[in-house]
Amino acid sequence: MASLIDIRRRLRSLKNTQQITKAMKMVAAARLRRAQDRAIAARPYAKALREVLASVSARVSEISHPLLAEREEKNVAVLIVAGDRGLAGAFNANVNRAVAQLLSGKAWESVTLTAIGKKALEFWRRRKTPLSARNYPGVFSRIEYATAKEIADGLAAAFAEGSIDAAYIVYNEFRSVMSQIVRVDRLLPIARAEVALAEAARGGVEPLFEPDPATILSRLLPRYLEFTVFRILLESAAAEYGARMTAMDSASKNAGDMIDSLTLTYNRARQARITKELIEIVSGAAAQE
Repeated sequence: MASLIDIRRRLRSLKNTQQITKAMKMVAAARLRRAQDRAIAARPYAKALREVLASVSARVSEISHPLLAEREEKNVAVLIVAGDRGLAGAFNANVNRAVAQLLSGKAWESVTLTAIGKKALEFWRRRKTPLSARNYPGVFSRIEYATAKEIADGLAAAFAEGSIDAAYIVYNEFRSVMSQIVRVDRLLPIARAEVALAEAARGGVEPLFEPDPATILSRLLPRYLEFTVFRILLESAAAEYGARMTAMDSASKNAGDMIDSLTLTYNRARQARITKELIEIVSGAAAQE
């Protein structure tokens, strides 16, 4: 059995750890509220943007745009959206595992990874799959639309010039504090289902467009790609805070259980030591009689 000093040291260490995990849980909970509000607020706009895109495309007889070009997938870009910090349970590991499964399940000629978040960059920097020249560590300290626009513009330019034939993104979607779903979405080419003739049964007054629907569509598609990336960043940030809050709550409870168990062990050892000392005193007194 460990000595009383060793048990006291372990108890002190566990109590300090529990204080840290509780503080991290409170910080994550405070940041989760803001991140969750931003992610949820972005969803109606994304839905409205898809509806406008479908409405405009329904008035275009022939849809022709570089972002819609379907090609055989030989050269592919994969965006990996992970966190900037650890201590969030399996949040980062789940994304990296999903990327590994995606790469193993496809017969692409070449794949270039773009890491968004420090943990994604640290993990895939040590792997054989090449990383792009432009990665984005530390973006989750402050998520801005300009960052999403930069990522989307780079993808669109590479896709339009033929450097890549498709672009995928792997991220955690926020469902609730307890639930984050890993998703693998194709960003490029934009699926024609997204801009299909979605208003076959539409009625009412035919809207007037200025400029023409084809011009509006050509401007909407890049904006749609930009906002899709921006929404995914918001979803991932909220999911990360939710995962960290849950992980730190579990860690605090586990530390509490270990503290209770060690306290019981300490009390038993202390009682045994006292009993032993009393027996030695009584035995010594009896021996002198």
